[in-house]
Amino acid sequence: ELEQKFVHDLSEESRYFRFMRSLQELSPEMLSRFTQIDYSREMALIAVTQKHGIELELGVCRFAINPDGESCEFALVVADSMRGKGLGQKLMTALMDAARSKGLKTIEGEVLGNNRSMLKLMSRLGFSIETSAEDEGIKNVVKVL
Repeated sequence: ELEQKFVHDLSEESRYFRFMRSLQELSPEMLSRFTQIDYSREMALIAVTQKHGIELELGVCRFAINPDGESCEFALVVADSMRGKGLGQKLMTALMDAARSKGLKTIEGEVLGNNRSMLKLMSRLGFSIETSAEDEGIKNVVKVL
């Protein structure tokens, strides 16, 4: 329920940047995938806070190990109220540390080309950024761990 509320509370732009399509809520399949983690192949880190005794999600990042067993694909989303406050960088740094501790060699992801704040974060974290061969509106970001 926390994950569903978090996604629902994101702005339309934030949902679009995260899921690369417009959606209002997570489908049951998506909700299941995001909340039932196979820790042998995936990792999810969630930043939460308490407000009036209610737990609120502030940001989520995750990775899934690719079939090669040496690289992983990440995803990151931060609550609109937390944008520009360093939470995305903290989550990504912790996620990269977790990937490194699993022996992974690289971390990669896809970012919409118009998601300037995410591309700035990727640049700050030392990711290489290249335009996707399949879709010039998407940037492939990669970092050696």
